[in-house]
Amino acid sequence: MTIETKKELTPEILEFIETCKTREHPDSYLIAVLHKVQGEFGYLSRDHMDEVAHLLGIPTAYVFGVATFYHFFRLKPQGRYSISVCLGTACFVKGADRVLESFKNELGIEMGETTKDGVFSLTNTRCLGVCGLAPVVMVNDKVYGQVTPQQVPEILNRIRTEIDSEADQTDLE
Repeated sequence: MTIETKKELTPEILEFIETCKTREHPDSYLIAVLHKVQGEFGYLSRDHMDEVAHLLGIPTAYVFGVATFYHFFRLKPQGRYSISVCLGTACFVKGADRVLESFKNELGIEMGETTKDGVFSLTNTRCLGVCGLAPVVMVNDKVYGQVTPQQVPEILNRIRTEIDSEADQTDLE
């Protein structure tokens, strides 16, 4: 499985940008535009940022600066499953750094990377707001609490089993 990238902004995004341009201070809508682009493509490519800059009439360097300043924006394609290890104080004190190392070892990737098959991405966050469950890992929208390094292979195997089940279902159709 390879990560597929779409180059063109969608008609919906183009329409949103055009609407923003009719409002006072259209460049103030940059973050909203970038959210829409990332929502569609999963990340902000250089081509996307160039096109947004051109359409809003602002320098690409400014768009890039905003995209790199905010933690939410991603500049690389993400895997189907985004694994985010909380490294906030409560999680770190309870061993989140060891949990992170276990994910890195199991997946063979570093922080901010995606596996070659495009299935997993590994990131960190500073707080997920569930400190009582520390250390915490979030996989897409699912929260895992009190995670130990020894549980990491089990978590990954559950996800891989889910992927295999989906593939089996597709084969039956």
